[in-house]
Formats: sequence, structure tokens, C-alpha cells
Amino acid sequence: MARPTRRAPARRQVSFTELTAAGPEALAAAFSAPPEEAAPWVEAAARYGIARAQTRWGQMLLDGLGVPQDEAAALFWFKSAAAAGEPEGMNMLGRCYELGRATPVDHAAAVACFRRSAEAGFDWGQYNYANMLLRGDGVAPDRAAALRWYRAAAAQGHAKSINMVARYMEEGWDMPRDPDGAARLYRLAAEGGDFRGQFNLGVLLTDAGRIEEAAQWFREAARLANPAFRRSMLARLAGRQEPEIRAVIAEVTAMLAMG
Repeated sequence: MARPTRRAPARRQVSFTELTAAGPEALAAAFSAPPEEAAPWVEAAARYGIARAQTRWGQMLLDGLGVPQDEAAALFWFKSAAAAGEPEGMNMLGRCYELGRATPVDHAAAVACFRRSAEAGFDWGQYNYANMLLRGDGVAPDRAAALRWYRAAAAQGHAKSINMVARYMEEGWDMPRDPDGAARLYRLAAEGGDFRGQFNLGVLLTDAGRIEEAAQWFREAARLANPAFRRSMLARLAGRQEPEIRAVIAEVTAMLAMG
């Protein structure tokens, strides 16, 4: 006899009455709970038209946080939030178009979403729009315009954008070269948790002979980085012979081997 199919338990539903009856403190606690506990409340708020909740619900579905992953449903909710003018929803819809999540890759559509998000003042939208301008993906390349948007996001403390402004300073893109200014900004980006900023700071510290401090930043970059960046770290550090750097190389190699 065939075994009965085991169905996943039904997800708890929060009614409109329950949602509206909860006070601000109760809702804040529900939304900040672990994903499995927050999911019914976020879903209810999304279904009842709260645009910010639609974005968060889409993110939970996209990443499978507390609910089964469902990229198509995530795309639907990002579209709903973006249509309501929610800047983070616009940005996430742009990411779906940029990366082909539940939709064909469409760089022009991504640019349009990122631009709306950027113009609404959202730092991640500004950063992503700047990236598209810098690379010329879906839009004519415009390095100077990209810098303006990186600076706008950096002014809000966006670590990845701070790293990019530092890169402009280091390379002398659309401005005089400013190695000291670049070093200061790379440290800000590194301290803000951007792994590229951490690696770039490590490179400058290595060149300055501050090897032990550099190795610490390389380790932190490797801890936070994705596998592709870890591989690029290995390529860039391969020629270094300092024992501290060789130890970092061995650790990063082991990280990649473990998957």
C-alpha cells in the first residue's frame, strides 16, 4: 500500500480584524519576530495593501525566509509595492529584472526601476542605478552621472557606495586623484561592513607595510564575501609572500573548498 502523502502544515492566517486590532507595539513585535512567526503578519499586511509590507513579504518569498521560496510570487509583490510608489519595492523589482529572477533579464526595465527608487531617495536604488550607469547596462554609460548617485547614497552612509566613491578618488575618475581621501573612505566602507571596501583597505595597508592589520581586513572581507569575490581575492593576493598574507590565502582556499 502506498504511503499517504504528507502535506505541509497550513500557514497561519491573520485576519484583517486581527491585524487592525493589534496596537503599534504588538505589530512591531510581530514584524520583528523570527521569520516563521513574522510571516503571517507580514503577509496579512501585504494583502491588505500596506506597500512597505508588500516589499518585505516579497523579500521573504524571494529568499525563502520563514516560508517556501517562491520567486514568481515575490515578483508579484514587488510589482505591487512599486506600483504604490514604495522605493524599496521599486529597487527590488529592478533587481529581479537585472538578475532574471522569475522574469527574463531586462536591463532597460531594471534601469527604469532603479532610477525611480534613486530619485525617491532610497540608498540602494541610488547605488544600483549608479552601477548600471557605470557599466552601461540598459543605459548609455555615464561615469560622471554614476558618481553623483554614488555620492548621494554615500551621504546616507551606504557602505558600498562609499567604497565606489573611494575607487573614483583612487583611480582619478572624473576628479583629481586623491589617495589619502580614498584611504579614508575605504576605511569607512570597511567599517560599515562592505567586503570590497575591506579588501581595498587591506591592499592599501599592505602597500604601506602594515601587514598584520591588512591581514585582519582580508579575513573579514573573505568572511563576508561571495565565492566569486573570494576567488578574485586569491588571484590578487597570489604573488604576496608575507607569512600573514599566505595564511589568509590558505584560509580563503579552504573556504572555497568547503563550498
